[in-house]
Amino acid sequence: MLSVVVPVQNEAQVLAEFHSNLIEVMGACEEKYEVIYVDDGSTDLTLTILQQFRADNPAIAILELSRNFGKEVALSAGLDHARGDAVIIIDADLQDPPWLIHDFLREWRDGYDVVYGRRTDREGEPWLKVFTAKWFYRIINRLSDVKIPPDVGDFRLLSRRAVDALLAMPERHRYMKGLYAWIGFPQKAVPYVRQARAAGKTHWNYWRLWNFALEGITSFSAAPLKLATYLGVLTSGFSFLYGIFFLLRTLFFGNPVPGYPSLIVIILFLGGIQLICLGIIGEYVGRTYTEAKGRALYFVKGYHPATVDSVRDESDA
Repeated sequence: MLSVVVPVQNEAQVLAEFHSNLIEVMGACEEKYEVIYVDDGSTDLTLTILQQFRADNPAIAILELSRNFGKEVALSAGLDHARGDAVIIIDADLQDPPWLIHDFLREWRDGYDVVYGRRTDREGEPWLKVFTAKWFYRIINRLSDVKIPPDVGDFRLLSRRAVDALLAMPERHRYMKGLYAWIGFPQKAVPYVRQARAAGKTHWNYWRLWNFALEGITSFSAAPLKLATYLGVLTSGFSFLYGIFFLLRTLFFGNPVPGYPSLIVIILFLGGIQLICLGIIGEYVGRTYTEAKGRALYFVKGYHPATVDSVRDESDA
């Protein structure tokens, strides 16, 4: 059986068209399928529309989270409930074409555990977002031991063993694009042109993207902590040499040590460096604190499973 996980939040404007396209594609597949819509705290008519989908098609499942937990958690929740031998992740905004699923399945049958869509063009996205995304992947791949492919989102197929590997990692800060790469297994990219969003607005503003970038870097690299150490060493060395310079100038030339302007500049410079280092350390301490609390990743308000029988033997589930 195939499982399709679709995280949604306030996607009422595009759901009907997306659902129609997806069901047409899945209906052409050889395997049985289920489509799991994960409602991540929608406040529009998204849930009502999903309920109508389920009433019309027994292969539709609805997983309703108790509040908005964010897309990464919604994806994890969908994977938790997916029963298929392969799981396809796709967004509902029609930027990722459902017909590409057939290409994913072909590569999966050829032995690949992770098959992901790689965007060759990003229509409708502002140049600043494209530019910053390009540099983010350059930076994180320099800092991290795990190489995360650029121009790749969550649109992908995961084999059952790849899904089980992801679910075996209990961490709360789930930067999924990094986790997909970290688990290893044979992986292959399928290129495609990403379309502009069909309707509605993206939930990713630049502030959220900035925080998402920090999440990715701190999840897969300790390099920022090393940077804080290097800054401390360089600043201390600079301050020491600066002090020697003024001492020698006073001894040999009798020039008085500059007063308040130099003192204020030095204090502000050192204070800025200290705050940067504390902020970096705080990011990691905060992550450790969150993980140590051991809170549940999410809570389910309601789950309405698909009524399609799984092809997999229940003893193997």
